[in-house]
Amino acid sequence: MGIFSFFSKEKKETLDKGLEKTKESVFSKIARAVAGKSKVDDDVLDNLEEILITSDVGVETTLKIIKRIEERVAKDKYVGTSELQNLLREEIASLLAENHKEGVEGFIVPENKKPYVIMVVGVNGVGKTTTIGKLAYQFKKAGNKVVLGAADTFRAAAIEQLDIWGDRTGVPVIKQKMGSDPASVAFDTVSSAVATNADVVIIDTAGRLHNKVNLMNELSKIRKVMSRVIPDAPHEVLLVLDGSTGQNAFEQAKQFTAATEVNALAITKLDGTAKGGVVIGISDQFKTPVKYIGLGEGMEDLQIFDNREFVDSLFGEK
Repeated sequence: MGIFSFFSKEKKETLDKGLEKTKESVFSKIARAVAGKSKVDDDVLDNLEEILITSDVGVETTLKIIKRIEERVAKDKYVGTSELQNLLREEIASLLAENHKEGVEGFIVPENKKPYVIMVVGVNGVGKTTTIGKLAYQFKKAGNKVVLGAADTFRAAAIEQLDIWGDRTGVPVIKQKMGSDPASVAFDTVSSAVATNADVVIIDTAGRLHNKVNLMNELSKIRKVMSRVIPDAPHEVLLVLDGSTGQNAFEQAKQFTAATEVNALAITKLDGTAKGGVVIGISDQFKTPVKYIGLGEGMEDLQIFDNREFVDSLFGEK
């Protein structure tokens, strides 16, 4: 029990540190918004609305949160400003809980889905290949046999970068030369995974967004060829977003969810940014669970997202 408690505490400390700037930014603004006020009135709510929007929670999600707080204030007749933080905490926790199943722990492969195929999508520069490397490390550490597929054949650097992560984690990388058909690489990867009895397959894909039709066609083709080998592959389409880009992350989520059936999100680079509110907005707006969050450069710094831990780190332990 002791070792598990240690790792749990270590991860919590990483999360607390990663969200520090967001926490400081949001709560210093709230403190200024309620200064001299004894109760939550329209002025306080207007200020709170502005704070959430400028913290990259997003307009629609912000309006939803404000409406819920307004209803509670109206119901309770008098709500002191000292209670505002708790109200906000409860409503954000409620929103996140709506899109997240409880009890997701560790890098576990479903028993009836082996090999478990993850297709990773996202624009260049968001930390996509790094996230794949960290996923490979975590799945392997959990005792799984992992295979990577370098299906981003548009950039030689992408293949090289995945190769480096493969060497670092001791995981094989299936690749072809630059400019090869990405679907062919994906087909070879899942075929190899089946032949070698692998547990997890992670497929990198090109991060181009300049032509949504081409992107959609390419991703559809990759899905189709993988399903010839494993009928229900891919099991997970993981969209990687850079949390430090704020509203740009919303736009990327919109483009990729339109182009393919994204069913999980990874939000990277949350450490060192005050834009952690983007996790709340994206989770709410796209009704897609945030599965992983990136909180640093180390291989251990990709965490399974836990909405309760996230809220505790953002607001402090109750």
